[in-house]
Amino acid sequence: MREVDEALRQDEMVGLFKRYGRPAAVVVVIGLLALAGYLFWDHGTKQAEGEVGEKLTMALDKLDTSNFAAADKELGDVIAKGDEGSAASARILRGGIALKQNKPADAAKLFAEVAADEKAPKPFRDLATIREIAVKFDSLPPQQIVDRLKPLAVPGNPWFGSAGELVGIAYMKQGRNDLAGPLFAAISRDKEAPESLRRRTRQMAGLLGVDAIEDVAKAAEGDGPEGAPAQ
Repeated sequence: MREVDEALRQDEMVGLFKRYGRPAAVVVVIGLLALAGYLFWDHGTKQAEGEVGEKLTMALDKLDTSNFAAADKELGDVIAKGDEGSAASARILRGGIALKQNKPADAAKLFAEVAADEKAPKPFRDLATIREIAVKFDSLPPQQIVDRLKPLAVPGNPWFGSAGELVGIAYMKQGRNDLAGPLFAAISRDKEAPESLRRRTRQMAGLLGVDAIEDVAKAAEGDGPEGAPAQ
């Protein structure tokens, strides 16, 4: 009975293999090819990302030595081969090179391209917007500056200090010191803003009649980061 049972199972397996063996083999082969393709793609992607990162690092090193031509070449490769974030950062760096070469129009154009690129990550677009406005500040109507930067000039936004200062100056050009003073005071109290910016906006708030010093005694003694009295 055991021999008969084993023979029956063997016959069933042979029948199943004859019926489904070839389709199953095809499925296995396709799966292996798909896995190999994924591994090849993953390796190529990581290798390309490494090359782009190396190019960006080399560009930064060349910028540190003011070798702008060589840095620009490396940045061109990053823009051509990198993802949206790498390309955006490279174009912003190119804008910085243009400023150092006294080419504000070229710099503003590069910043504007990043600011308008919907594929670029939002932090890069916001930074590019601020830099574009800063370069073109004297030639833009104050209201246009306010309209473009006001969404960034709010407490809690990473660009609150930089955008808020430009908006505050635009308010002053409009004669709206009642809006500029409190905005400068808010920036001066922002713990995340650079100390130089906090000090500058504290002074501006004082000039506009807004007390931006939280602890007068501490400021009078010149103790700590809040120790610069309003001028």
